[in-house]
Amino acid sequence: MTVRTVLVTGGASGIGEAIARRSARDGHRVIVADYDKVGADRVAAEIGGEAWHADLSDTEALVELSLECDVLVNNAGIQRVAPIEEFAPEDFRLIHRLMLEAPFLLVRAALPHMYDRGWGRIINISSAHGLRASAFKVAYVSAKHGLEGLSKVTALEGARRGVTSNCINPGYVRTPLVEKQIADQAATHGVPEEEVIEKIMLTRSAIKRMCEPDEVAALAAFLMSDDAGMVTGTSHAMDGGWTAQ
Repeated sequence: MTVRTVLVTGGASGIGEAIARRSARDGHRVIVADYDKVGADRVAAEIGGEAWHADLSDTEALVELSLECDVLVNNAGIQRVAPIEEFAPEDFRLIHRLMLEAPFLLVRAALPHMYDRGWGRIINISSAHGLRASAFKVAYVSAKHGLEGLSKVTALEGARRGVTSNCINPGYVRTPLVEKQIADQAATHGVPEEEVIEKIMLTRSAIKRMCEPDEVAALAAFLMSDDAGMVTGTSHAMDGGWTAQ
């Protein structure tokens, strides 16, 4: 097996941590990038990887960046829930910087190395909200829709250079981010927290459970493999049938 260098943003917890751990188990060199220094150090130490402490919302610091990685996993993200008329403009800008502008800049920084090698994988952790909209999530939904476009353009430009680019589109995944959303949605909709998962989060899903981080990591492992060389420009829903409707 060829050992690849895999950079995972938001790698200190949730989906990113699961992908970092899976990549290490598969024998790759892993760089865990996260704003959470303690978490990044912990995961990197436990998997024998490296930690990169980065505030990816500080996009000015990424403009001159050069990355030597074979696989880039754009996963870092946050959530804010509010009606549009109450949505703080700075929160909107923050989410777009972190979840759209930063992935663009990281792709831009990684492609020269990938092109030189004639091989590369861009894996963008999008969302069912990259394919469908929900009320009260204007920044998140619009950023994820933008990420879908970034991924497709990267796929078209990278095709002749051995670089693929794809999105993974989970529904609700059992992560700290989603656990926080349960409380936020309960407040927004005025319902008890115990009703949020079944009656709000999973109301459109045919499979009435959350996706697990390890399931997302398994799909990411396939997309970064040589077997996925013909898979590019795609969006892979892992939403229990939500977007089938």
